Amino acid sequence: MTIMNADTEIIEGTRVAADIKRPKMYCVVLYNDDTTTFDFVHTALVRIFHRTSEEAAEITQAIHNGGSGIAGGPYTHEVAEEKHRETILFARTNGFALAASVDEV
Repeated sequence: MTIMNADTEIIEGTRVAADIKRPKMYCVVLYNDDTTTFDFVHTALVRIFHRTSEEAAEITQAIHNGGSGIAGGPYTHEVAEEKHRETILFARTNGFALAASVDEV
């Protein structure tokens, strides 16, 4: 059924199949090094990734013991990249060599 007036044509009864896919998700991984302090990593996890103090302590210990740990996620790629940039900027501004990556979940 088509309804028309001088400015608008409305077509009713049209169905469109949409193939909507969920976006890929990513996490931010932090890596252990010999110069970044436990306290700094803990602070970054609380400030940037909004972890509780207890969560930050557990993640920091896992990074120290295992060489790496997931700081946050899952995020869309854009959010993960922003968290990554913010982490690296925070580390460099404070004189630390903390390494991080964005990994697909």
